[in-house]
Amino acid sequence: VQLQASGGGLVQAGGSLRLSCAASVRNYGMGWFRQGPGKEREFVSGISWSGGNIYYADSMKGRFAISRDNAKNTVYLQMNSLKPEDTAVYYCAASRPYETRKRTMLDEYAYWGQGTQVTVSS
Repeated sequence: VQLQASGGGLVQAGGSLRLSCAASVRNYGMGWFRQGPGKEREFVSGISWSGGNIYYADSMKGRFAISRDNAKNTVYLQMNSLKPEDTAVYYCAASRPYETRKRTMLDEYAYWGQGTQVTVSS
């Protein structure tokens, strides 16, 4: 399983970015995590294999939106109203095929992408 995250960059506070994660597999539960400077990797958002179950960490609700296009084997993370504290390396991850349950823990994800850097300037 290969995951390729892209779309990171430098943006001013209040701006937006859309991250993409292209997967070599179909129909996995997917998630986004991030790791800021000197911080632990933390859960951002997850989506079930069909897109029917979507969930977020509390601090991202209302600002971030996860979606997927199964025809393209791609998951997206739309990030709006970005803040300097959103600065981190963002990782996409895949849990298991036909996953329907909410998965927020690192060890619930079997496969990880390489990460894409998001930097939000104040």
